[in-house]
Amino acid sequence: MSGRKGIILAGGLVGFLAVLLVHFGNPVNMGFCIACFIRDMAGGLGLHRAGVVQYLRPEIIGMAVGAWLISIYKGDFKARGGSSPFTRFILGFFVMIGALMFLGCPLRMVLRLAGGDLTALLGLVGFTAGIGLGIVFLNKGFTLKKTYSLNKAEGFLFPAMQIAFFILLIAAPAFIFFSESGPGSMRAPIALALIAGLLVGVVGQRTRMCTVGGIRDFIMFKDTHLISGFLSILAVALVGNLITGNFNLGFEGQPVAHNDWLWNFLGMALAGFGSVLLGGCPLRQIILSAEGNIDSVITFLGLLIGAAFAHNFGLASSGAGPTTNGKVAVLIGLAVVLIVGFMNMDRSADVTMKGDVKLGA
Repeated sequence: MSGRKGIILAGGLVGFLAVLLVHFGNPVNMGFCIACFIRDMAGGLGLHRAGVVQYLRPEIIGMAVGAWLISIYKGDFKARGGSSPFTRFILGFFVMIGALMFLGCPLRMVLRLAGGDLTALLGLVGFTAGIGLGIVFLNKGFTLKKTYSLNKAEGFLFPAMQIAFFILLIAAPAFIFFSESGPGSMRAPIALALIAGLLVGVVGQRTRMCTVGGIRDFIMFKDTHLISGFLSILAVALVGNLITGNFNLGFEGQPVAHNDWLWNFLGMALAGFGSVLLGGCPLRQIILSAEGNIDSVITFLGLLIGAAFAHNFGLASSGAGPTTNGKVAVLIGLAVVLIVGFMNMDRSADVTMKGDVKLGA
C-alpha cells in the first residue's frame, strides 16, 4: 500500500469501516474515534466512573494487534524508546483534554464533517491553527531528542497488554465495567469491531496514516500525500452516511457534540498543537506503539490517564456544552504545551532542512 494510491485506498477503507460500524451499533459519527474509544476503555477498566462511557473497545485492541503483526511480518518492528518519555506522557494527557473538550479526536472530526456536523468545522480550523503553531516550534528547533534501541521483549508488552484487554472483554469479570446506556452502550458486535480494528491497524501501519501529518506536510512542504488519506476518509464516509441515512447537515442536534464555537476551536487547537510536538495524532501513536516504540506507549498511557482525569474531574464536554473545569483545563493545557515547546527548542539544529521533523519517525 505504498504511494498516493495506497493512502487513498487506506483512507477509503477507514471511511467505509466507520460507516459500517455505525450501521451495526456504534454511535453515529463515531464509527471510529481514537480519543472516545480510549476514554471508553479507561471507563471499562474503572479508571473513571462515568457510567455512560465504559467499554473495552475491540477497535483499539484490533488496531494495536493488526499493526503489531504486520510490522513483524514486514520487518518494521523495533523496540526503541528514551525520547523524553515523561514529557510525552504530559503531552498525551493534554491532547486528550483538548479532544474531550471537542468531543472527538482528529479522526472523529473528519467523520463528524462527513455526517454533516458543521460544528466540526470550528474544530478543523482550531486543529489547523494548533498544527500551525506546532510547526513554528519545529522550525525553531523543537526536539524531544533521539530514541535508543531497547530489548526486543520490551516492544511486545504493548500488544500483550491489548490482548489481555481482549481477554478481559470476553471474560467480563466483575471488575470490568460495561455501559448500559449512553455512547458506551452503543457498540457493534465484538467480532466485527475487532476485524475492523485489525484492518485499520494494518493499513495504518503500511501507509503511515496520520491526520496531523497530512495537514503538517501540506503547510510545510505543500505535500498532499498524507492529506489524500484524510480527504478519502471524508469522501467515503460522506457517501456512506448519505446511503445509510446518517447524514444530518447543520449546527444543532448533532450526536455527541456541542456547538460552542470557541471551545471547539480551542479544544482541537490544543489537540493539534500537542500532537505535532509528539510526532503524530492519537491514531498514529497506537500504530507506533505496536511497532515497538515505547515512547508512543507512554503517550498512549498519557491519553488513557487524561481521559480518566477528564471524567473524574468534570473536564469533558457533553452535548450540553463545555464545563467550567474543562475550559480551565484547556487553557492550562495550552500554557503547558507552550512551555514544553520553548523548553525543548534546540536552537543549534537546522530542522527546517530535511526529515528531522518527520512525523512518526
